[in-house]
Amino acid sequence: MYILGFPLLLGPLVTLHELGHYLVGRWFGVKAEAFSVGFGKEVWGWTDGRGTRWKLSAIPLGGYVQFKGDMDPASIPHPDKIDEASAQERDGSFHHASLGKRALIVFAGPAMNVLVTLAIFASFFAIYGKPVAADPEETTVITRFAEESAARAAGLEIGDRMIAIDGEPVAEFQDVADQVLMYPGRTIDMEIEREGERLTLPVRIADIEEADRFGNKSRIGRIGIYSSELAVEEVGIGESIGLAFVQTGKLVDMMVTGIKQIIVGDRSVKELGGPVTIGKFAGEQLSMGPLAFINFAALISLNLAFINLLPIPALDGGHLAFYAAEAVRRKPLGPKSTEVAYRAGVALVLALMVFVTFIDIAKLPFFGN
Repeated sequence: MYILGFPLLLGPLVTLHELGHYLVGRWFGVKAEAFSVGFGKEVWGWTDGRGTRWKLSAIPLGGYVQFKGDMDPASIPHPDKIDEASAQERDGSFHHASLGKRALIVFAGPAMNVLVTLAIFASFFAIYGKPVAADPEETTVITRFAEESAARAAGLEIGDRMIAIDGEPVAEFQDVADQVLMYPGRTIDMEIEREGERLTLPVRIADIEEADRFGNKSRIGRIGIYSSELAVEEVGIGESIGLAFVQTGKLVDMMVTGIKQIIVGDRSVKELGGPVTIGKFAGEQLSMGPLAFINFAALISLNLAFINLLPIPALDGGHLAFYAAEAVRRKPLGPKSTEVAYRAGVALVLALMVFVTFIDIAKLPFFGN
C-alpha cells in the first residue's frame, strides 16, 4: 500500500496542477512545448498538432508543463534571450505574454488544486449530508465531561451554555473545537451562561498527544467537554458547495496557524512532514478504503496549492511575487537579479526538501524515539 499509495496520490494531483497551467496558457495562446506525466526519461509519448509533446515519463511522481521560452520546467526564463527574441520566437512565448496573462497562467496551477479540494468536499457533503446537532437548542450546552477534563477543572459545570471564547461568539459546538484543537497549552477565557447569570472563566487547554490506529502521533488541544449528539442532514448541491468552501477555509486557517506556531516555537519542527510521511499516510489511507484515500487526497491537494503560493522563487508564488514587483516598477527585474533570485529559490526549496526528508526518516519506527 505504501508503494502504491504515493504515486496514486501525487501523480494525479501534480498532473492536475500542471493541467491548470496548460489550459489557461492555451486559452491565452501560449504554446506548450511539452506536457509530461512523471519525471525523468520519456517512456512513451506523441506530439499533437500544436507541437506539444505529450509524454509519460519514468518516475510517476507528478509531472510538468514546459511553455515556449522556458529554460526548464520551473518556467525560469532565459535571462539573456527575452529582449533579444525575434518576432517568431516571441509568438506564443510565455515570457512575452502580457503581465496579466502570465500571472493568471501561473495562478491556474494552485487554483486547480483548490478546485479539486472543493470538488471532493462538495461531493462528500452532497452524497453523505452534513453533521448537525440532534437538538440545535442544546448544541452549545455542556452535557457531560471527559474522564480528564480541563474545563471541569476550571470550574465549568454540566448545563452551562457556552456564549463566547476570547470574545468570539460560540454559535455551535464546532466553534469550540475550532478555538481549541490547534492551541494546546493556551489559556482561553470562556464566557458561559449558568442559571441566567453570565460568567467568564479562564480555561487552560490540555496539551494532548494522540495516536491513530497506525501509531501516528499528533499534538492537539482538548478541554474535555461534550454537547448534544450529532445527526446527519441531507443538503443540496448549492449548499454542498458552500459547505466545501467553509471546510476548505478552516483547513487553510489550520495550516497558517500551524506554520506560525512552528516559526515562533510553539510547535516542534518534528511535526513537519515530507515525501516519506506523505507516502506513509497515503498507503495507510488507501488501506482504509477509497473514501479515506480520496479525503486525504483533498487535504494534500490543498497543501500543494498552499505551498506553491508561498513567495519563494521557482515556486508559483515566487513567480507571482516577481510579477507584482514588475507591476509596481512598470518593468521587470533585471536579468542578473532575476537569475540570482531563482537560483536562491531553487536552493531554498532543495534545502527544505532535504530537511523535511531527514525529519521523515528520523521518525521511522526503526530509529526509535
